[in-house]
Amino acid sequence: AMTDTESRRLVAVPAMGLVVLVGISGSGKSTFARAHFKATEVVSSRFCRRLVSATEDDQAATPDAFDVLHYIVGTRLRRGLLTVVDATNVQQPDRAALVRLAKSRDVLVDAVVLDVPESLALERNRGRTDRNFGSHVVTRQRRELKRSMSRLGKEGLRRVHVLHGADEVSSVEVVRERSWNDRRDLHGPFDVVWQPPGLVVGDEWSDYLEGSKDLIADWRKPLACGNFNVKTNKGGGQSS
Repeated sequence: AMTDTESRRLVAVPAMGLVVLVGISGSGKSTFARAHFKATEVVSSRFCRRLVSATEDDQAATPDAFDVLHYIVGTRLRRGLLTVVDATNVQQPDRAALVRLAKSRDVLVDAVVLDVPESLALERNRGRTDRNFGSHVVTRQRRELKRSMSRLGKEGLRRVHVLHGADEVSSVEVVRERSWNDRRDLHGPFDVVWQPPGLVVGDEWSDYLEGSKDLIADWRKPLACGNFNVKTNKGGGQSS
């Protein structure tokens, strides 16, 4: 029999990049973020709206709130920090702005879609005093999400993880995946090798490296060596 861990679906996100949560209001994005990421890694549109307005539901403050959100996200990505955006992101222009931001910082971006029934989201919103919008807002968001599903894979996202239903949303395991060029665990010492396109004779560097006048560097075949001693016919400058 499979263990609980083995039966869970794994969601691999970039360890140093951007994660965009996508889902209608009441789909459980904030709960998902709290369960899988540190509080300092999550940037919420509601929090940013609260920073620039009297209440987090002031829709007139949305443009300013997203200016703040994009600034925080961009700064974190520039500093090499995993960043999770907690917002509905059901509209393509909103996602496109975040993808552009990630690409401008040369980091990967994944989307995690919380695809839950509209009826469940409405039920959750009715039980919350901080949601003072009508059901028509959720219905519109759901329509926009369905329209987006078929083209998410063409929006410049590395991966799109779609979680269907509340059970799958609550049972996944998020793992952080390092990119191939993430070598922060290597601390040296390192050898830096310069490969010139052609022949370099020792006279060109003997003013800087004592005893190098008998050395040549030629990375072309058949020599393919950066430190060949023409007197000893050995690579590495070793004497016989």
